Amino acid sequence: MRDDLQDLVDEVSAVLGAPATLEDRDFTLLAFCAHDGTGPATPGATMDTVRARSILGRSSTAEVRAWFESHGITAATAPVRVPADPAAGILTRLCLPVRAGGRLYGWLWLLDEGRTDVADPAAPGLGAAVALAAEAGRLLAEGRPGTGDLSTALCTVLTDPPSPRAVRALTDALGAATPVTLVALLPAAPGLPAGWTPPGAGAVPAVLAGGAEVAVLLPLPGGGDPRPAGALSGAALGHLPAGSTAGVAAARTGCGDLPAQWHEARTAARVAAVDPRLAPAASWPELGAWRQVAALPGPDPALAALLADPVLTGTVEAWLDCAGSPQRAAAQLCIHRQTLYYRLGRVQELTGLDLADGADRLLLHLGVRAARLTSAHPERPAPRRWSDLSSVDR
Repeated sequence: MRDDLQDLVDEVSAVLGAPATLEDRDFTLLAFCAHDGTGPATPGATMDTVRARSILGRSSTAEVRAWFESHGITAATAPVRVPADPAAGILTRLCLPVRAGGRLYGWLWLLDEGRTDVADPAAPGLGAAVALAAEAGRLLAEGRPGTGDLSTALCTVLTDPPSPRAVRALTDALGAATPVTLVALLPAAPGLPAGWTPPGAGAVPAVLAGGAEVAVLLPLPGGGDPRPAGALSGAALGHLPAGSTAGVAAARTGCGDLPAQWHEARTAARVAAVDPRLAPAASWPELGAWRQVAALPGPDPALAALLADPVLTGTVEAWLDCAGSPQRAAAQLCIHRQTLYYRLGRVQELTGLDLADGADRLLLHLGVRAARLTSAHPERPAPRRWSDLSSVDR
């Protein structure tokens, strides 16, 4: 493909009589051609600081990228005239978006001294150059990442810090304007079955933590409605061992906020594993106070003596969940009300907290929930890439 791209850049240069370069979405140089000196181009127009840096270093600085992007090149579907910036050593350029299937794969740049009128479809050579840009888009689209590559990209994005190149690969594959969500799956023992694949058209999976967690990136064609993701997570759970849980992040447009979505999805899946009211699949918007609990590193150390007694811990949590109602809590626990009062007194003795004080109740409620969440989900090992898994793992 690289030879085809070089031939194409040579042809564009000849058609418009100007030096040409081809760059991908990350402004990485793919091919370039120095004009042969015939035609209207003058020697002084064949090179500027940006072109020299691109050829020698095969990339551009963040400032240069920002300059070009400020002129709308990322959204352009037709030729764009980018003006000169003498202070930055930038000559005027003709920019031809390289697209295929509605997706942007890069740009063809020509140092044409401003001769080509982008507003005139009949401008000499412009139509042929646009057709060659479309051909470049087709060639780059044929070399787009496959499912395995996208899974690796997703795994990379979910590490810290996320890779801009990996985000770009996912954006190019799914579309910058496509609403997406992340689903987190927590498979119960014995883990992922052999040959497991995620349900849903366009789903991109990434196996993390040695198979203990699975991230599934899902496009939401229905206007960003996360309910299809909930249905798909339920379908995925049907292929996982009993006791597995799932979490669904809030939908966002594009792939620029995937780490935050992974936090939301993973938190929802963890909560679904410990709260029967939300099991087996929960979504971030419905978690309520569990969002604050999940942000805690664990229960307050002052509650250690209480948490060592599962009967007292379960009693006080039920009472707090019932908003401090003795009648409801005793009925839920199937115990006499006097037994409840006795246990609550023991809780006060062990913790030194005043159950009539709102702040103490809040500390206690957050603490017992945090203990339930952290005990069910200890720290996970580092992520693994989908391609690293053996057939047995899969």
